[in-house]
Amino acid sequence: MQTEPQSPAPLQQYLSVLRTQRKLSPHTIDNYSRDLLELQTLLGAAGSEAPDWQAINQFQIRKCAAQLHARGLNARSISRKLSAWRGFFGWLSTEHELASNPVDGVKPPKKSKPLPKALGADDAIHLVSHHDPAKPDDSTLAACNHAMFELLYSSGLRVSELASLDLADVRDGGYESASWIDLGEAEVTVTGKGGKQRRVPVGRAALQAINDWLPLRARLVRADGGPDGHAVFLTERGTRMSPRVIQLRLKAHGRTAGMASDVHPHMLRHSFASHVLQSSGDLRAVQEMLGHASISATQVYTALDFQRLAQVYDQAHPRARKTGGK
Repeated sequence: MQTEPQSPAPLQQYLSVLRTQRKLSPHTIDNYSRDLLELQTLLGAAGSEAPDWQAINQFQIRKCAAQLHARGLNARSISRKLSAWRGFFGWLSTEHELASNPVDGVKPPKKSKPLPKALGADDAIHLVSHHDPAKPDDSTLAACNHAMFELLYSSGLRVSELASLDLADVRDGGYESASWIDLGEAEVTVTGKGGKQRRVPVGRAALQAINDWLPLRARLVRADGGPDGHAVFLTERGTRMSPRVIQLRLKAHGRTAGMASDVHPHMLRHSFASHVLQSSGDLRAVQEMLGHASISATQVYTALDFQRLAQVYDQAHPRARKTGGK
């Protein structure tokens, strides 16, 4: 038989209600019990050996939640504990007169967003410049891949923007280019999220790769032309390259290049942003080139940059090196 945890009468009564009236499972009741006993401990640590539950206020609950966060507890776990506490005080208000539920309005910390995955500069250059020994450098497939991957890294394009690129700004009947490249000006004009257009420079390596690709591309253009005939990047069948095909090609290319993890087009976009920011420190310029509507979306790369610097410090600074001894 499961023994009731040693706890003050109100907690015992509430747990009994959960078991007998709400018919919750023993596992769920155990979770509630642990969360509520932890609250009791936190309140005790705040200076109350036996909490007067009716006197607990929102400030004390916020302080308890902050203590959990300081211990490294994740946002999901804190949210679960707040829910358990809220339920207890909600029940307590039906048994005793409470001015308000002290947990109402207390929110868990925001879930931390994972940092974008970016390649180091050497890895990014190795990836986009790598030639698969199984494919001749002048083959149509190799030339197309090289041009696409260099341009993704050179200009930080989304894969959909790369796929939509035309050779020029075309206005032909009912067809209008969404994005296009201007080799003379060494830039691309792309239509991003929300229909917002932006112009982004294209680097020398990407320009050279595109110029190497274009003569081979001309052989793939269908006689009937059509909208696909305007596309910069074509498949072997003469159709516009799709985002999915680009993703699959880059993933396969990454394997042949010996990359440690799967690579995808957005990883090159992240790498572009991180490396430009490291070199220039100009957050606004990176925001414009990425086409972010808000600077907050770009600021994540400052954290990525700091993370990289911290890794370099840990590896290089003699006082930062971890040793097995004390």
